[in-house]
Parts: sequence; structure tokens; C-alpha cells
Amino acid sequence: MKTHLLENIVADKDSFIPNPPTPANRVHSLNHFKVERDHEDIAWITFDMQGSAANVWNENTLREFALCLEALSREGAAKALVIQSAKDKIFIAGADLKAVRNAPVRRVETLIQLGQKVFNRLAAMPMPKLALIHGACLGGGLELALACDARLASDSEQTRLGLPETQIGLIPAWGGSTRLPQLLGLPTGLELIVTGKLLKPSSAKRLGLVDQVVPREHLEKAARKMITEGLPKRDVPLNHAFWKLPGIRNALAHRVRNQVLEKTRGLYQAPLRAIEVATAASAAPLEKAMDLERHAILDLALTPQTEHLIDLFFRKEEASKKPYPRGVAMPIHEVAVIGAGVMGSGIAHWAASRGNHVLMQDIHPLALAKGLGRIQDLLKDGIKRRALTRRDMQDTLDRLTMEHTSVPLARYHLVIEAATEDMELKKKIFTGLAERSGPDAILATNTSALSIAELAATVPHPERVIGLHFFNPVHRMPLVEVIVTDQTSDDVTATAVAFVQRLGKTPIVVKDSPGFVVNRILMPYLMEAVRLHETGVAAEVIDEAMLEFGMPMGPMRLLDEIGLDVADHVANTLCAAYPDRLTGSSLLKRLVTEGKLGKKTGQGFYSYKDGGRNRKTVIHHDDAMIEHVQHRLALLLSNEAARCAYEGLTRQPSEIDLAMILGTGYPPFRGGPLAWLNDFGTDNAAVELRMLNVSTPEPNAFEPAAFPKT
Repeated sequence: MKTHLLENIVADKDSFIPNPPTPANRVHSLNHFKVERDHEDIAWITFDMQGSAANVWNENTLREFALCLEALSREGAAKALVIQSAKDKIFIAGADLKAVRNAPVRRVETLIQLGQKVFNRLAAMPMPKLALIHGACLGGGLELALACDARLASDSEQTRLGLPETQIGLIPAWGGSTRLPQLLGLPTGLELIVTGKLLKPSSAKRLGLVDQVVPREHLEKAARKMITEGLPKRDVPLNHAFWKLPGIRNALAHRVRNQVLEKTRGLYQAPLRAIEVATAASAAPLEKAMDLERHAILDLALTPQTEHLIDLFFRKEEASKKPYPRGVAMPIHEVAVIGAGVMGSGIAHWAASRGNHVLMQDIHPLALAKGLGRIQDLLKDGIKRRALTRRDMQDTLDRLTMEHTSVPLARYHLVIEAATEDMELKKKIFTGLAERSGPDAILATNTSALSIAELAATVPHPERVIGLHFFNPVHRMPLVEVIVTDQTSDDVTATAVAFVQRLGKTPIVVKDSPGFVVNRILMPYLMEAVRLHETGVAAEVIDEAMLEFGMPMGPMRLLDEIGLDVADHVANTLCAAYPDRLTGSSLLKRLVTEGKLGKKTGQGFYSYKDGGRNRKTVIHHDDAMIEHVQHRLALLLSNEAARCAYEGLTRQPSEIDLAMILGTGYPPFRGGPLAWLNDFGTDNAAVELRMLNVSTPEPNAFEPAAFPKT
């Protein structure tokens, strides 16, 4: 039997809490926690944030948790303290980012100080403290767990542990940058903090972050047993003292810093600051360590880079979880994929791995065999990376059915055509699909540029036709453009959005338009890069410029990866749609004619051998040329994004930024091409674009668009 303790908090409890709440707020402030003490004298704190699917830390919940600790202290030391969550999928999701994003610096400082003081109080309490972790244990959630003496995690797929703060431009500042390296050793602690990697329970156990992994229903029993038998003796890493030596710590920090610089080119501030803080804090007295964490996060919190990264987090969360506002989404469990090529097999693999029964159909048995082989290779790679078990692989394969004949499709709720980018071929396929599918089936096409409306006109029920533009490779790329026509029903759109979300992808609803959003914005940028190359600018210089801007890959190499024939096809589609300002590239067409299609043929703008790019001698270039290329190409990206926003291709302009970040790797810290445009200044951009337009032979290539606000 457990006894409720909160009513026993004495009147002078506020002496512990910084900026204590007014007396009128005391009862209200206890809504999110329950404190109990059972017959074995074990204290239990249960976090259950009211009105929210997740537990998060803000000033209110931190103060309430402080009251819980005060209640226990006033009652006298218990045999042990166990902290758990009442949520089904979340232990603690971390800090309330809205409190950081929208608050003045003084308020952020109060929040950081409060969290540090509360978690330090927890760590100092004279009793064994255990965290029972089921679901997401992220950021401030893991920092609370690190302040405990032991951590027990459920073996659920929903349980993940990590400190992802650097991914949103921050660092762990409630003790995480100090305690994680002290627990796991500086090398491992630095790696987890700098990368923001999320760990499965088994991986966390292997590293020593978690002491025990059990089924969720056994967590309480395991905690009681651990309390009775004594906390596990944690082996101190053999080289723990070694890494505390100043020279050794600095050498490690230098090596990790160089690794980060190689990957990010120094464009992201948070990982570099995290290295600095964690290296010093792991060997510093607690008070000094907390000062280091606090000062660093306050320096980072209100920078434009962090604001962009936090805004991106919110946009992605909304797009990935929020239902389409109109129509009724129908459940999808049976999917047919027509075409077993790279995209078809990629879609079939991903849909089956997410619990759907999938028919993959192709008229060529050899294509089916190759498609199945690609799926098996992806699953084997998942096992190798420990992302999957052999049971997961077998379950996925069991949900797949292969067929080379035109079988009836009445049982399938969703049919996705993934044939070659040829409108006449797709029309022929769709005519057959309409005859074979059920009356309520959704007919989707995976296309990167072709008109959905033209395709829908070939079937009796055009309102059931939609575009689902998956990006290659499907298992890695998080974005899916959901393309709708004027006739697409709201129920079909809502169903498609929900299906994509259930796949773990981020859907962006886009109006049917040549190139949709991502390719519409990307192709003028790629064609301009080719024109720069034709004027004598080396491909390596063009790529280096955009890597320095923050793109994950330069435009010339990206063209080689896409395939020059594919790029030329999409470019022709857009040039036909916008002849007043877009023209094709004679160089691109010549390379295609010569069979130099990029990486897949071994020759494009670069030469390739055994699947890898042959490195050329580094070409000397000056900063002025790099700046010129960046300026020209970045403005072109933003100008086309502004046109898309002005035309209302997405429900909100910010979705264009999200699509470009997820679909092309546009630098997240810049917020997207529209956010970059606003930072640059729309008036300044208009002047620069007009100057470029005058000096460019292509008509109206740089004509300024109307610039909407994000």
C-alpha cells in the first residue's frame, strides 16, 4: 500500500525553491506529480503532466518536482526513491522548447538555474535513487535519470535514451554535459553529447548508461529487487582517471573537434561548444561544472541559428503528427506497389517494415527478383547496424508478396504506381489499375515532376488519385510530397497524410504543379550550377562553395548522383512549363547523348571507379569566387522558393522551408530558403537579383519574385 505524501509538505517549503510561487498557486502546482511511500518504506514519484501526451520540464513542472523532493526530505529519508512516468510512450521528453524559444534571456537563465538546482538536490539526497524508464527519455529526461544512482529501462521499441540538444543548437545544461562523461568516460560521453545519438535500451545497457533492461510490466518488480539486494556495483572505466589528466582531455577534445569540423565545416556552433564544456566539466567541481553548462547554453539559446533549429523541430513535429485538417482518414494496412525498380522496391520495403501487408507487382520476373534482392540487402544491412533483429527481417519478408501477373487488387486500400517517369506509360498502367482495384481504393503515383491531374483524367474516379513523391533512397529520406489536384477528395488527402505519418515519414501537402516544390526549387539551382561550369568555373569550386554554405552535397556531384538523364528529363518538364525564365543546358544534353550519365555510368561531371568518385588535384580558388558562387546559387534557391510561396503551393510558406531541408538537405541552421531570404533582407535580395538578371544571358532567370514573409 502506498500513502500520498504531498499534503504533508510544511509551510516553509518555499525556502528551497528559487523564485517560489505565490501561496495561491501552491495547490495548483501539485497537479503533475504524485508522491507515495509504500509499506516497504520506498518512496515513489510519478510524473504525469496533465493535458499533455508527454512529460516535459518547464518552470511549473520543475517547481512541482522540487516540492516532491521537499516532501520526502521533511518526512525523513526513505529506504529508496523510485521515479517513474505514467505516460504510455514517454518517460520525459526533455525541456519545453517553447519556453526556451519564446522567452527573454532572463527567463531562460531562471529555467536553467532552476533545473540545475533541482537535479543537484535529487543527486544529493541520502537514499538510493532509481529511474524507471519506459518510452522516450531525452534531454532533460535523461539528465534527471543521470542524477539518480541507477537506471532501469523497458525493452520496448518506444524506449530511447539520449541527449539530442546539439541537434537544436543547444547543449545539455542540467548536468548532462557533466554527469554523462563522468558515468561513461569522456570519449563515450563526448560522442553521445556531440552527435545527439539516441540509444536503444540494449545499447544503453552495453555502454553502462542503463543498469538493467526488462519488460515494462516487470520494471517495478525489478526495482524492488534491486533495492533489496543493493544497487549494482558499477565498474569504473579502467582509463577513467587517465581521461581526467588535463593534457589527455585536451588532446581528446582536439581530436573530436577536428572530426566535427570535418563534418560540419564549423557551421554549427553547438557541437563545438559541447566539446569545450563537457571536456572541462567532466573533471571540474560541481559548482564550476554547472557554471560552464549554464553560460554555454545562454550564449547559444537566443542565436538565430538556434531559433531556426528549434522552429524546424516544431514544424517537423507538427507535419509528422498532426492530422490533415479536412476529411476523414481511413486506415491503410494493405498496400500494392506497382513496379519493382529502385523506387518501387524501396517503397515496398519501407511499407512492409512498418507493419503493412504489401504486394509488389512487376510484369518482369527478373525485375521482381532484383527488387526482392534489394529489399533483402537493406534488411541485412539493418541487422548489421543492429537497427533490426533477424526476427524483424523475417516479419518484414513475411508481409511481402511478389507477383508478375495482373492479379485483382480489390483487397488493397492503397495502390502506389512506381514505374519509369514516362507519362504515356503511367497512363496505360493507371487505366489497368482502375479496372483491377476496388471502388474505394486510392490510386497513387510516385513521380518527381509529372502532372497528377493529367494522369487522373485517365481513370473514372479522379478524386481518388493522388501523388506520393518519395525521395531516393526511400529508407533514408524523411520527406514525402503528397500532391493533390483540384479534384482530389479531402478524405483521400487525409488518408494519404496519415499513411505517410504512420510510415515514420514527414508529409508535405503540395498542389499539383510542374516539379511540385522540391524539384521546382532545386532544378533552376542545378541548371545555374551547370551554366557556371560552362563559363569556366571548375565543378570542384562550385561544389566547395555550396558545401561551405552548408549543403550536404555540391550541385555538380548531386547531378551525378541523380543521373544526368533524369535531371535533364525533369529540367525539360520545368522548361516547358516556364519558358519565359528557364532554359535547358546544352552541356547537360551533350553529356547525356554521349552516355555520360553520372555515377551510374562511371562518368559525368566527375569520373568514378568502383562506385567511388576519383579525387582530382585540389584546384586553387579564392574566397571571392566561392562567395560569388554561393551568392548566386543561394539567391536563386530562395527566389524560386518565394515564387512557390506566392503561388500558394503549400498550406503555409514555412512548409516550403521544411520540404527543402528534408528533401535536399538545405542547411537546417539557416532555417530554409525563405528564412534565409528574410535574414538576408527581401529588399536587399531584390536589388541583388536585378543586378544578376542584367548580367545573365538567360532571359529573366533572376527576375525577383514576390517575397512573402515566413
